[in-house]
This record gives sequence, C-alpha cells and structure tokens, in this order.
Amino acid sequence: MNRLKQKYQQEIVPVLEKEFGHKTTFSVAKINKIVVNMGITDQQSRDAAITSAVEQFKVITGMKPNVTRAKKAIASYKTRVGDPLGVMVTLRGEYMWEFLDKLISLALPRVKDFQGVSRTAFDASGNYNLGIEEQIIFPEINYDQIQGVRGLQVTIVTNSKNNKEVFRMLELMGMPFAKEKSA
Repeated sequence: MNRLKQKYQQEIVPVLEKEFGHKTTFSVAKINKIVVNMGITDQQSRDAAITSAVEQFKVITGMKPNVTRAKKAIASYKTRVGDPLGVMVTLRGEYMWEFLDKLISLALPRVKDFQGVSRTAFDASGNYNLGIEEQIIFPEINYDQIQGVRGLQVTIVTNSKNNKEVFRMLELMGMPFAKEKSA
C-alpha cells in the first residue's frame, strides 16, 4: 500500500471526522481521481510534440494518456476537425496515490523559487486545480531528451462539496500551500 494512502486512512480520516463532525468514515472527504492534462500549441511540429508528450505522460503517471482532438474547425487557430490538441490521463486507485505522493514530496519542492501552491484554486464542486509551468520538475523527465518545456494542469477531484474540508485534507497530506498574507 502506498504510504500516502496509508497516512490518509490511518491519520487523516480520524482527524477530519473529528474536526468536521462526521458520524461515519464514509462521509469524510476523499479523492476520487486525478486528471492530468497538457495542451499542445505547436503548429509546425504538432505530431512530434504529441508523441513526445505521450511518452512523458507514460513516464510521469505510469499510464498511457488519451490524445484529445479538435471537435470543430477553427480557422484562426488553424485547426481542423480531428487535429490533436493535447494529451490527458485520468488516474484512479494506486496510480492516483503514487502520482499524488510523487507530486507532493518530489516534484513541487523542485520548482524554482517555490512559494507554495495557491490556497484558493478550488471550484464550487470541491475540486482542486493546480497549474504546473514546467514538466521537468518530475524526476523521471530527462531534460536532454525533451523537445521543449511545457506546462500541465492537475485536477484533484474529490467527493466533497466543502472546500474547507478538502483544503484541510490536502494540507494534512502535506500539500505545500502558500503562506497566508497578513494584513
């Protein structure tokens, strides 16, 4: 069992249950899935960039990503129906816990001049969105073998609508949130 999953089950669930007054452990906030997405904007070498992004996602997440394609043609963006636009992967189960553990403990501390992740990047459904500017923060990516530095989007999807509870859960997991600004 992954160490972060074990920490969640043994330490975090009882704390959340007590703090938020849950009667059962099933009502405590939990992570359902993590969606990792990367858009490709290169017009000239889009196919090579997509192939490179697919290989990088396989290494980062441990799963083969889906290639997202254009649903309609937009002349100003020079896209046709079916053109590849990016890659995405949905992580559940052990892959999800492994990725989250790697993100929190290895990747985010490697960000240059890191001040912490946003405290307010929650949507109305209790999900947390995190934008990463460079895929090279992941230790598996070999800087010499990539075509270019690209950003990616990580969405942590939860079962809770309570943003405060999700924030507390991620905080207890070790998510390095930015310090609150004092007035």
